[in-house]
Amino acid sequence: MAGRGVNPGVGIWKARITRVLSVTACVYHSEIPLQNCCCCVLYVLVCCFPFSFVSSVCPKVCFTSILNSDDEEIFSNEEQEYTSKKRKKDHFRNDTNTQCFYREKWIYVHKESTRERHGYCTLGEAFNRLDFSSAIQDIRRFTYVVKLLQLIAKSQLTSLSGVAQKNYFNILDKIVQKVLDDHQNPRLIKDLLQDLSSTLCILIRGVGKSVLVGNINIWICRLETILRWQQQLQNLQVTKVNDGLTLSDLPLHMLNNILYRFSDGWDIVTLGQVTPTLSMLSEDRRLWKKLCQYHFAEKQFCRHLILSEKGHVEWKLMYFALQKHYPPREQYGDTLHFCRHCSILFWKDSGHPCTAADPDSCFMPVSPQHFIDLFKF
Repeated sequence: MAGRGVNPGVGIWKARITRVLSVTACVYHSEIPLQNCCCCVLYVLVCCFPFSFVSSVCPKVCFTSILNSDDEEIFSNEEQEYTSKKRKKDHFRNDTNTQCFYREKWIYVHKESTRERHGYCTLGEAFNRLDFSSAIQDIRRFTYVVKLLQLIAKSQLTSLSGVAQKNYFNILDKIVQKVLDDHQNPRLIKDLLQDLSSTLCILIRGVGKSVLVGNINIWICRLETILRWQQQLQNLQVTKVNDGLTLSDLPLHMLNNILYRFSDGWDIVTLGQVTPTLSMLSEDRRLWKKLCQYHFAEKQFCRHLILSEKGHVEWKLMYFALQKHYPPREQYGDTLHFCRHCSILFWKDSGHPCTAADPDSCFMPVSPQHFIDLFKF
């Protein structure tokens, strides 16, 4: 049947069956006494099949009389050779860096079969076609792709096909190497790898329940790779540049303007640790108030209001408290788009063959969560 792989153990079993036939032919054409036929058959079974199989079939037979130490050594070597080849093959598949590319950088999103279209598209197929490998090189799309990979790691990892898994980890490898080279956005990647390793640990412990697509040895190798990436990011040291101006040389109003352009509270906290001046500016109540108003609604403020001893609102504490209960507002330089007229998902720069009279009116941006929801059916 098409789509099914060949069992790697078929060659060994064919060789064993050939040996059975050859030994049987020798017994048939020779003048071996009839009372020795049972011993010959048992000899063939022991030489050609595992001990566990023969023991289950003939539990009361003593094999020491028909199997010597040389035969045991030959059988053990065959099993070790087969296991070694299988592990090498799994390791080779895991280390393959080739990625499946498509000429078109868009994909139809249809959830059922119709007369015009047969079948349906999956999350893995969309992941293969939309060229995320090139998207991570664009600073506008980098955060978007990382967030999408993180959502897949949390809930959709088991729905990826074998090719989609390979593309996923190849893109992840390129992201980690990019961060190690340019020292930008390490916290985002650390959070992604932490979620991915936690999910994989849970799924690998559930082996035997058919939750993962692919060989368990490949997933164990991937988990070891993730742990190595985490160690590399943990040891990452940002090199100091002594030439030219530094943040300390900038006037206060410029430093304050930089802080007001951050949309992530953790980035403000991290920048405040650089110099005493930035530490003072990062504690500004108006800064954290604007940040809370940007991410959350006023009704949410009332439910988690935090006041100081003097009766002032603690906006910084409120921001991190609200972040635990509500998702913050997402902001991306560029996102995927969905054409409502054509039902096509695409990057806006790449475009797609739209048949609408006014294509721009049919386009809508797609958030990472919306991307996942498009394929939940």
